[in-house]
Amino acid sequence: MASFYIPMSLSYASNLGHIPPINGLYSFVFNPLIYALLGSCPQMVVGPEAAGSLLLGTVVKSSINVGHSGDEDDAMNARIAGVVTGMAGAVILIAGLTRLGFLDSVLSRPFLRGFISAIGFVILVDQLIPEMGLIHLAKHVGGVIHGSSSEKIVFLVENVKNAHRLTTAVAFGSFAVIMVCRDLKHRLQPRIPSVAYIPDRFIVVVLSAVMAWHFSWDKKGLEILGDVKSSTGSPFPFRFPFIPTHMQHVREAMSTSFLIALLGFFESSVAAKSLGGGEGKQGDGLQGMSLSANRELVALGIANVIGGCFMALPAFGGYGRSKVNKSTGGKTPMSSILLSVITVICIVFLLPYFYYLPRAVLSSMISVVAYSLIEEAPHDIAFFWSIRAYPELFLMALIFLSTIFYSLSLGMALGIGLSIVSVVRHATKPRIQILGRVPGTENQFENAEMYPQRVESVEGCLIVKIPEPLTFANTGELKSRLRRLELYGTTTAHPALPRVRAPEHNSNIIFDIHGVTGLDGSGTQVLKEIVDGYVSRGVRVFWCRVPRESSQVWKMFEKSGIVERCGGRRHFVRSVEEALRMAEMERLSEDFGREGDRAAESQR
Repeated sequence: MASFYIPMSLSYASNLGHIPPINGLYSFVFNPLIYALLGSCPQMVVGPEAAGSLLLGTVVKSSINVGHSGDEDDAMNARIAGVVTGMAGAVILIAGLTRLGFLDSVLSRPFLRGFISAIGFVILVDQLIPEMGLIHLAKHVGGVIHGSSSEKIVFLVENVKNAHRLTTAVAFGSFAVIMVCRDLKHRLQPRIPSVAYIPDRFIVVVLSAVMAWHFSWDKKGLEILGDVKSSTGSPFPFRFPFIPTHMQHVREAMSTSFLIALLGFFESSVAAKSLGGGEGKQGDGLQGMSLSANRELVALGIANVIGGCFMALPAFGGYGRSKVNKSTGGKTPMSSILLSVITVICIVFLLPYFYYLPRAVLSSMISVVAYSLIEEAPHDIAFFWSIRAYPELFLMALIFLSTIFYSLSLGMALGIGLSIVSVVRHATKPRIQILGRVPGTENQFENAEMYPQRVESVEGCLIVKIPEPLTFANTGELKSRLRRLELYGTTTAHPALPRVRAPEHNSNIIFDIHGVTGLDGSGTQVLKEIVDGYVSRGVRVFWCRVPRESSQVWKMFEKSGIVERCGGRRHFVRSVEEALRMAEMERLSEDFGREGDRAAESQR
């Protein structure tokens, strides 16, 4: 594990996060240790990811652009990274303490796939500049280093003739070797499981460093990593991120930190469910440990807050990393603790041996990760295309293109905004149904809008089914939708159309509220107003399949006066069939009473 991911953490920090390489190592010192003590998935390994590192890098670059730091100001850039990581951890921690473990469901699959694929593409394009030895030229061309991916592609095409040959050969050669080894592992692992133990990337790192030292490639124009040390001189510098002098960075990093937290927790939850017995599966880890989304939030939050104090990269559970841990025999949190111990040993004793490591090799390792972020997109696109899910494809394309041609911030804002709008739209839309009776039966009723040919209407009655809890979110349009059912017999008709249902068909309103398992104050108030309106028009209101009298729903009905206003408990029955009989009895009773009144008048 250490041989795989310690070089990756150096790459993430220097190439994506724009901070000193050693800060990437800090993510493997503190975060795996803390998660091992507090987390609920023993096989999951916490560490930095490409997406989170790139998002952190956008905040660092933004601070450079506005003049709060410079490209060479490692100390300030590291402090900015600490603020972003600490804020992401604080967001996750607060979410865990307030039991918001369901938040990983807020972001839709198309948004995640579109955004993660865009991140992969951005990383690939970003890494082509150092891989071709054009980093110094790019710094002298205004706006390229901190520009959009489209601007960088134009720059690369125009300056491909200026590429440094040795750097390009080392970068593309190491990329090819890693990709070939990756493919061979995938093919051989089902037959030879032990092939997973071969540290191919570590071998590439060691060989490239040895060759750079032996052939003096640094003197021929190949950039090497150089001295890997802390910006403060201390091996483990501590700096609390939430201090008044950092407030300007807090404001800049707020939205990005929130997205880092959300994406990180989403990937962590996917990894934990797949490895730790989630979704009804029995994991291979410790027996008796069950996954807890809120405990995961607290563990990841504390880990990143502490990581932020040491200016580390944001670190969350990675599916690929945790899968490697499982395949190499890791079953308990000790694998994460040992990873932390090995990283400490590396920081204290082995950093001088990274001196000759070519930066082009680090870039090629990141390019392999970027490719893995993109390679799943064609499968999802083909699936959505096959089921004609064009809105999902449009969302993926919109997020991808806005990220490529403008910025990660715009793609992030569009994706989150559209996802939240979709969630709110889904939550606020009442799902009421008009029911009709199945011909030849007395007690079978089906959705009349969905199966109009299979049901018949009941004369003088409008039967409405409410299949969900009623809250402030979904009762706003309840009145207007009920009104459409009264006038047209469907909720899809345009309100400007002439009336279809005669008023006498709505003499009785029967509400089937078996699905109303919850009712808040706003929903109760709307129901009370609806009942008052019907009763004032002489319409009889019945309720069937109401929750038991000890339930919160019934108590709200009683306290609000709905029970009394409808005509007492006798208007609350056990089935639609019983409500129809009660309505018929009351109609006959009223007719008999009117006939008696007319007879008395004629006698007078």
